[in-house]
This record gives sequence, C-alpha cells and structure tokens, in this order.
Amino acid sequence: MSLYAGLDVGTQSVKLVVYDPAQRQVVATMAAPMALTSREDGTREQQASWWIEGVVACFAGLSSAQRAQLRGIAVSGQQHGFVPVAADGTVTAPVKLWCDTSTQAECAAILAAVGGVAGAVAAAGNPVLTGYTASKLPWTRRHRPEAYAAMATILLPHDYVNFWLTGERFMEAGDASGTGWLDVRTRRWSAPLLAAIDGTRDLREALPPLVEAGTV
Repeated sequence: MSLYAGLDVGTQSVKLVVYDPAQRQVVATMAAPMALTSREDGTREQQASWWIEGVVACFAGLSSAQRAQLRGIAVSGQQHGFVPVAADGTVTAPVKLWCDTSTQAECAAILAAVGGVAGAVAAAGNPVLTGYTASKLPWTRRHRPEAYAAMATILLPHDYVNFWLTGERFMEAGDASGTGWLDVRTRRWSAPLLAAIDGTRDLREALPPLVEAGTV
C-alpha cells in the first residue's frame, strides 16, 4: 500500500492528512497547536523550531505501518513569514509572520524608495503591503543586526519545512509572489524592489532557486 501525506504549517496549528489513493479515502488526520508571540507594537512571531516540533508530533501520531507506507509529502503553509537561515542551516531570528504589523515604517520606506504604490506595481506587478515579507528584512536589519548579518538564505515558512525535510533550499513561485520583491509578470526577482529593501548587499545572493508547485 502507498500512502501520501499533506502537511500544512499554519499560524494556529500544524496539520497532517494522510491519504490512500487506492481506497480514495483519508486514513489519518493529526494536528499540533502553535503558540504565538504577540506584543502591543504589532509584533506577531513564532519560532521555526515550534513548527518542526509540530511536524514531528503529527507524524509520531501515525502508526508505524502508516509511516512505512508513506511515499510522498506535500507541504503548504502560511505565507509572508521571514525565515532568515544561516549557512549551517540554523534560523538566526524569531520568524515575523504575515500578521505582524510592527514593520509599517519599513514598508512605507520601501514604497517611498520605488515611487509609491504605482512604482511598486511598475517594478513588480504588485503593491508592497506591511504583511508581506519585504518590510521584515529592514526591520530585522535594524533591530536584530547580528541575526540579519548571519543570514545566508531567505526562506518562507513552508520553504523552511521543506528544507528541514529534504536539506534543499528553494522557494515556490506562488508563495514567492507574496514577498513583495518577485515580479509576478516575469517570475523573476525585481532589482528595484530588492535595492529598496536593502541597498547595502545583493539580496539575490540570499534568495534560493524558484520552483513550481508540485515539484518533487
């Protein structure tokens, strides 16, 4: 028997569904609740290690026979979170989430640098919103400079879980559209947006390859 797992790393919980295609039925569901760090300035953060603990707990809830029959895992997750990863694979800072609004000033500065909303749309096909990943980088550079300096790769939440599962660093194109720096028309990184986010380093060196959803 071959089983396939769907794994979702959400803000409130990590969820696992196991499907038997031969029987056309779900054979197991698991969930692990997630904590959230909140502050009055709009901070909303999680530790990447919490997600991994949730993933491990969900798979531990399966029977040994079910785990042995797994042939593939599909991963989805919350968008926009900023996961700075060092060269050795460690996460250098708490993950600022999609619902974090503490970076409004940084978002406004990015927009001003590219000529406002119209400039952002011209550069990447999208406006830049506070919840997007973009403003989280200059905020981290300012408030957590050592963590930012140690960053070798920029990942999003479900990219990080994929990295933990496979050892490979990559970003899915649909999720990347919510970073604020992907030109959604060409599916390439927008140089003007990246320069507005951080003009002191070439952020392209920290961006992983783009892949399409469904890539094995």
